[in-house]
Order: sequence, then C-alpha cells, then structure tokens
Amino acid sequence: EADDKKKALELSLKDSQTAIDEMTGLISTLTEEISALVAGIKSLDKAVSEATAQRQEENADFKELMANDGTAKEVLAWAKNRLNKFYNPKLYQAPPKRELSGEERITVNMGGTLAPTTLGGIA
Repeated sequence: EADDKKKALELSLKDSQTAIDEMTGLISTLTEEISALVAGIKSLDKAVSEATAQRQEENADFKELMANDGTAKEVLAWAKNRLNKFYNPKLYQAPPKRELSGEERITVNMGGTLAPTTLGGIA
C-alpha cells in the first residue's frame, strides 16, 4: 500500500512537472506574441503620425492653391472687364462710384488727384 501511494505520488509529481513545463512553454510563446504585437502597434502609430503630417501638409498646400486660384479668377475677371471696355463696351461694367471721405473731397476740390483704387486687393 505504501508502494502504491509512493508510485501514485511520483506519477502525480511527474504529471505536475510535465504540466509546469508545458505552461512555461506557453508563457514564453505568449510573451513573444505580445512583444510582436507591441512592436506592430508602435509601427502603426508611427505610420499614422506620418500620414497625419502628410495630410496636414497637403491640406495647407490645397488651401494655398485655392486662395491663389481665387485671386487668379479675380485678375481674369478684371482683365476681361477691361478688355470689354475697349472691344465690347456693352458688356463693360464700370466700377461702382466711390464715396469720398471729407479729406478726399477737399483734395479733389483743390484740384488734386486721388490714389488709384484696386479691385479686391489687386494692383
């Protein structure tokens, strides 16, 4: 009976040792997988930050392009109107009459000239 108990304990000890060895192997495998996932996440974070910086730069370029495009359209409309003044007077649109300030009225009444006005900031 003591031998049976001893054999049962030895078998139990051996089974426990085998289970411990298997779990140790699983733990090391899981640790490697976790470190690989952490490296993947860091890589993705870097890629996202680079993509964000690129999008912000592209957005700034686009906004500048649209501003320049609007200015170019104003210049073209102004030039077209000036050409219409000479080639097609029916389509010419005279600039709106400017309301003179008190100082400007005095200058004009004294025989002076006013500084030229620009259309929408265009010289």
